[in-house]
Amino acid sequence: MTTRPENVHQERLLRLLRDEGPRSRAELGDVVHLSRSKLAVEIDRLVELGLVEPAGLAASRGGRRSSIVRLAARLRVVAIDIGATSIDVAVTNGELEILGHVAMACNVREGPDVVLERALDLLGKLRGEGLADEIHGVGIGVPGPVSFREGMPVVPPIMPGWDRYPVREAVSQRLGCPVLVDNDVNIMALGELHAGLARSVEDFLLLKIGTGVGCGIVVDGKVYRGMSGSAGDIGHIQVDEDGPTCVCGNVGCLEATFSGAALARDAVTEARAGRSPFLADRLEEAGELTALDVAAAVAAGDPTALRLVREGGRRVGNVLAGLISFFNPGLVVIAGGVAGLGHILLAEIRSVVYRRSPPLATGNLPIVLSELKNTAGVIGATRLISDHIFAAT
Repeated sequence: MTTRPENVHQERLLRLLRDEGPRSRAELGDVVHLSRSKLAVEIDRLVELGLVEPAGLAASRGGRRSSIVRLAARLRVVAIDIGATSIDVAVTNGELEILGHVAMACNVREGPDVVLERALDLLGKLRGEGLADEIHGVGIGVPGPVSFREGMPVVPPIMPGWDRYPVREAVSQRLGCPVLVDNDVNIMALGELHAGLARSVEDFLLLKIGTGVGCGIVVDGKVYRGMSGSAGDIGHIQVDEDGPTCVCGNVGCLEATFSGAALARDAVTEARAGRSPFLADRLEEAGELTALDVAAAVAAGDPTALRLVREGGRRVGNVLAGLISFFNPGLVVIAGGVAGLGHILLAEIRSVVYRRSPPLATGNLPIVLSELKNTAGVIGATRLISDHIFAAT
């Protein structure tokens, strides 16, 4: 088992060193407000536990130079970010700096045994490069609802065969370390909180538009999951009572009308109807279309593709306006593969939100595109597990 801090003072010191980097004992004392003798006791104990280590001397502040401490160089945490069509695996140090990151295409519909085995194979490659002789914890994100307490997906619409599969237990047994499992959108929200545009924001929403649609909710710097773990599952809010059938079985859900899969479906319809020569040519060449093809059509000025994106942006904006009126966040971050459509999509979402939400809620509300791109998930997964292993026993 991974060594854990023994009290809340040690826990706070570890999180400060993780989030702020190496610090002198004097600097740490300024923040944690412990007496010099009590601070020395706690730091020395963390050194004994192998969680921190000395790192030289700080510049003089007028007397004897204070020693610098940092998280132990041996600490390693792992992220496994499972998407609908891909797997990302990363290894970080204790400060969550990515030391190695590998990815591969993989369909989550192949089932948990196949997907998790491929994820562990990717981890094996990183370990073969000497990046993780020890593993102190693993954070896993999956693209569906998760019972956080039990560490398993629960009735995930796009993950056949995963319902109540013991992901946490299975991976923990294989690797012999603590493992936590969460919804991929919550993981991305943690990534933004740790290293993205939300670093200084306590209350924000992370809206992911990819193969599916979901929302990470952060309140007072912590992910809000709801009673059963399904908070933020906004992809299944109805936006069109006459719309297409969703994978969840209902009709006209946001995810069924605007997501990566929905955008590809509508692009094929437009191409076959002859309303977009650009998309028709792409369809003839590849036999299929994706959201990336729509993005290319938008970049080429294709009016049909522009219409699809703007219509989708309006639907997202209407749902988001309701969330903002209810939650009053300090920031909204838009992420996911479809967010790669960029400022045309963002402008449409902003236009609807600023028009439909109360001025008091939107007067100082930034709505921005994520700058972390494909690293939000892996950073968030390692933040998730490091919060756990740095928590006092």
